[in-house]
Amino acid sequence: MKLPIPDEKQFKTAAHNERVTSKIGLALAVTFTTCFVTGLISHLIQHPPEWFFWPSRPAGLYRVTQGLHVISGVASIPLLLAKLWSVYPKLFGRPLVRSLPHALERLSILVLSGSAFFELTTGLLNVAQNYPWTFYFPQIHYAVAWLAIGSILVHVAVKLPVIRRALSRVGGEAEERPATGLSRRGFLRTTGLATGVAVVATAGATVPFLRGVSGLAWKTGKGTQGLPVNRTAVAAGVTQTARAATWRLSVVTPRGTTAFSLDELRALPQTTAELPIACVEGWSQSATWRGISLPTLLKATGSQPGTAVRVSSLERSGLYGVSVLPGEHTADDLTLLALELNGDVLDIDHGFPCRIIAPNRPGVLQTKWVTKLEAL
Repeated sequence: MKLPIPDEKQFKTAAHNERVTSKIGLALAVTFTTCFVTGLISHLIQHPPEWFFWPSRPAGLYRVTQGLHVISGVASIPLLLAKLWSVYPKLFGRPLVRSLPHALERLSILVLSGSAFFELTTGLLNVAQNYPWTFYFPQIHYAVAWLAIGSILVHVAVKLPVIRRALSRVGGEAEERPATGLSRRGFLRTTGLATGVAVVATAGATVPFLRGVSGLAWKTGKGTQGLPVNRTAVAAGVTQTARAATWRLSVVTPRGTTAFSLDELRALPQTTAELPIACVEGWSQSATWRGISLPTLLKATGSQPGTAVRVSSLERSGLYGVSVLPGEHTADDLTLLALELNGDVLDIDHGFPCRIIAPNRPGVLQTKWVTKLEAL
């Protein structure tokens, strides 16, 4: 038996109201824009064009921007679901296309919904470090983000008259409580509560004072030496080379190549700094690091602080086995070639014999198991 197709006018519950839709849409626009801007910052730091500048201070700025990126993404999930629930009766509107603006509206909704779901789903899986795909996540996630933000702008432009009309009604329409279902106010409060719970349940990964109540906060405080580990020495294939007695750090400058043993590095002037390590997955954790500051090491080997430095790891197969420290970081005394973590020799999973820890940098660029520094 063929079921009848419902008509848009049959959906009379308060959730399917343009004022409700507009308010949730505005909240979603704020969270999604925040997510887009902070994600763009992270992408530019990891893949910087020539014009891009990212300072070394304040030291914890990246943990804030990337924490906001993940938190605003999490907040967008219940908001997007509520928005789609509010507008889904329009799928049953007839005719399917009434005008060019209406066609643009429908197309923007299709692109917006698809790209938004892709961004939020893949972003959530990235936070969990679960990758059931074969593509390079940062590149595709970045490309689809532009598609999502573009479709949002088109959708807002098309719907602006409706949004203005819905939000400009003094006191709104009379509150009518349907026989079943929530009132408009109740639906908005439920959406707000669900969003708040989602944020609080996960924000502890970035916000220290929420860690006691964030049941879904991942990784923070776990791992060896009180610090999470994303990639172990076993996974990187460096357990033997990192512990080899023949290991040397090569520092290449205009004066030539200088090789340091671990004992020779420990004999150099040491600096202690409290610095956060902030991962692209959104978690961050402060720790006490001790090692040689990059300005000191560069001066000792014949180069000048402020020179960009290519950092090479013993890891050969990873995507981030080589990174570049910009001049603003190599001139900062808080940028360390770290030998110790929280008062102990670096654990091999944290980069023994030495690693880079620089202020205001993503964790993927804080190269571990360093074997070579090259002034550019």
